[in-house]
Amino acid sequence: MKNQDKITFSRRNFIRTSALASGGLLIGFNFFTACKETAQPPVDITKLNFNDFNAFIKIADNGYVTIFSPNPEIGQGVKTSMPMIIAEELDVPWEHVSVAQGILDTNNYTRQVAGGSQSIRFGWDALRQTGATSKQMLINAAAAKWNVDASTCNASNGIIKNANGDELGYGDVVNDAAKLEIPENITLKSPKDYNIIGKDAINVDMEHIITGKPLFGLDYKTEGMTYVSVARPPAFGQKINSYDATAAKSVNGVSEVVQFGDKIAVLASSTWAAMKGKKALKIDWAKDSTLENTSDHNKELNKILDSNSLDVRREDGNVKKAFAQADKLIERTYESPFLPHNCMEPMNFYANVTTDKVHLVGPIQTPAGTARRIANLIDRNEEDIHLEMTRMGGGFGRRLYGDFALEAAEISNITKQPVKVVFSREDDMAAGIYRPAIKYRIKASIKDGKVTGYHLKEAAINSNMYGLIPNFFPAGAIENYKVETGNYRSNITTGAWRAPYTNFLAFAEQSFFDELAEELNVDAVQLRLDLLSNVEDGKDPSIEYSAKRMIDTIKLAAKKSNWGNSSSGIYQGFAAYYSHNTHVAEVVDISLENGKPKVEKVTVAVDCGIVVNPTGAKNQIEGGVIDGIGHAMYGDFSFENGKPQDVNFNTYRLIRMKETPIVETYFVENELSPTGLGEPGLPPAGGALANAIKAATGQILTKQPFIKELNSRKTDLSA
Repeated sequence: MKNQDKITFSRRNFIRTSALASGGLLIGFNFFTACKETAQPPVDITKLNFNDFNAFIKIADNGYVTIFSPNPEIGQGVKTSMPMIIAEELDVPWEHVSVAQGILDTNNYTRQVAGGSQSIRFGWDALRQTGATSKQMLINAAAAKWNVDASTCNASNGIIKNANGDELGYGDVVNDAAKLEIPENITLKSPKDYNIIGKDAINVDMEHIITGKPLFGLDYKTEGMTYVSVARPPAFGQKINSYDATAAKSVNGVSEVVQFGDKIAVLASSTWAAMKGKKALKIDWAKDSTLENTSDHNKELNKILDSNSLDVRREDGNVKKAFAQADKLIERTYESPFLPHNCMEPMNFYANVTTDKVHLVGPIQTPAGTARRIANLIDRNEEDIHLEMTRMGGGFGRRLYGDFALEAAEISNITKQPVKVVFSREDDMAAGIYRPAIKYRIKASIKDGKVTGYHLKEAAINSNMYGLIPNFFPAGAIENYKVETGNYRSNITTGAWRAPYTNFLAFAEQSFFDELAEELNVDAVQLRLDLLSNVEDGKDPSIEYSAKRMIDTIKLAAKKSNWGNSSSGIYQGFAAYYSHNTHVAEVVDISLENGKPKVEKVTVAVDCGIVVNPTGAKNQIEGGVIDGIGHAMYGDFSFENGKPQDVNFNTYRLIRMKETPIVETYFVENELSPTGLGEPGLPPAGGALANAIKAATGQILTKQPFIKELNSRKTDLSA
């Protein structure tokens, strides 16, 4: 659809309006698709408190606009960028817009979720239509006042003008607009006319963040609230035999100790008292001979890779025949460990279960799903659940799983008092949910100087929650192509971790392609371009990436990084990957310092369509790159008898400030609809880093974390 095309939509399904008793216009809309057919905005917003509505745009009679955001803000910036889209089409100055967080409202709205880097992609059309519809209603009201045809009027910066030069502000006509029919046909702006989209905007929560005003889940408190620290099994698979709470109850501030399932909650007047009380508990944990070790996981995953009974996810051509006819075969196995999420803000949630309602407040990526689970857990109707979302101090997939919210609701239901569950850092790292350990085995055939076959096997812990992406590159680029997956069931809880599926797969595949390029005596970038030239966009609808867009992205990264012409002492590594509907290419520059790799710079090229907020977009890419490099280089996590071996940062290694590189980000310029940004920058980082280390040292890395593999070889990389 061209940007200047007229958009026709059902006003019944898309938008609602109401006049405000205090003056102004209230417009209901959905951030992702459209309002449900039964959705109705409140008639008089002045009679409601903040928590009684969400996901509406309010235009006041002074021309200022308030947008209520229904979706979780996890640091990805949607609370800023999504209102920017509305304000652009509404044609109101950005400084006249304020944004407020809405609550969960499953009756009126769908997909109140933060995950998968899909917020802007799903919201793009509906948000533009909302702003453009609002503007047209205001223009129509002004035209009626002037008794002229609306087509002779235009609006810009909150001012409506007619052909005679007359002017009216939005606030002058907003009350009249509230009485008009919603226009069926609107015209969206051309990107060349954007004044807000594509311009840098400061995060709307920035003042609260830097001044420490209440904003995050940990900030929330109410009168009479009790803090809770929960003792959970120290090893996955353990259960409670018995416990003695005498010492815990003697801690000053501890008010109550209750068991729920195989957990024990300590309630107190402060987090310090609750956590101190938890440490004083004497618990006899049942021994279980099935407790798992990392060494056991490695054996089981190797068995899966060696077996012939995996699930085939995609098969093109005849890989077996290609291998039989090959001049040469190359095979490599790649390994990654479990990883915790390590959000800056540990898990926390408030719950107050009463006979009237269940009041929930906290940082959650899946408010609707969590509310449903809580309703089932405590046997309440979903209509009883009132859930307010706070800003999240990181999520990375961890807050998709509302286990901490369920704990709060269950404890409140048992104790009949308002409670706030707060995790310590040790709780946060020991309780799961982790990125699962995964192994990939890749085998390829070369015939007459060409890659003729490609076979990828995945063996993963709980892979039904993860799984391979069979339709990403190099699907379609190699004639004989096969992908298979196998699963080992574990009682260690696993789930989505930033850039699910691709955060480790990208390293494995992109490292392997560098080996193929070396074997073929072809430049690493050129090999990718040659393979992509085999793909015709649209010919195979199952192929999810665009070969043309990936080629353009790769060329931009190569140009901006000065690929192949680096300075003396600088070694480069390349990787390109498609994930979350976005194409990314990265070049890592490293040097060797005392024989160890030092990442100097990462050059990133991104095709994510139209960039709504460049500042926010760059922040997302830079954060993803540093996250990807840090975890690929240092992230390690193991289990002994079901127990995590690292539960705080004194032993768990994260990237440090002095190790973070300069990240230069460049966007492919086009007028295509926006795609994801929170996650796609991470997957190529590990592969580009591994390839740079290989360029510097000749050493092929197959295991993460890289530093562990390098140290195990006990070689001076500068030698």
